[in-house]
Amino acid sequence: MKLNDLRENPGATKARKRVGRGIGSGSGKTGGRGVKGQKSRSGVSINGFEGGQMPIYRRLPKRGFTNIFAKKFNVVSVGRIQEAVDAGKLDAKASVTAEALIAAGVIRRALDGFRVVSDGEITAKLVIEAAGASKVAIEKIEKAGGSVKLPDAASAE
Repeated sequence: MKLNDLRENPGATKARKRVGRGIGSGSGKTGGRGVKGQKSRSGVSINGFEGGQMPIYRRLPKRGFTNIFAKKFNVVSVGRIQEAVDAGKLDAKASVTAEALIAAGVIRRALDGFRVVSDGEITAKLVIEAAGASKVAIEKIEKAGGSVKLPDAASAE
């Protein structure tokens, strides 16, 4: 067996259809588009058109809105913070901030701060300065001997 002997199994690949290449090809002249009409022409955009009837996307009511002032937080689990401490990427004596997490490679970029969630276990005694934290995450961190500093008490859920 040589490299030039390698072939696909017969019928494994199908050649693409080359339309509009002469009458002998079987798909010449109109190129498989049929004759006349909007869909035989280029630039057709009839998605959502229902023949003059009110389209469904206009019949159904609109609900809700997008809050343009909503804050976007990085979500970090206590288990992920513990992994970074175990790997020596996070200093257990210094407080854990967004900048420290970026330097450790836990988060890629600081958005409007980070929130701590309770996924995983934590054993390190850490001081965490976060934008928010879940109640269970705060309990786990305080049980390990650490503390959580939040901007205000209202952000804890």
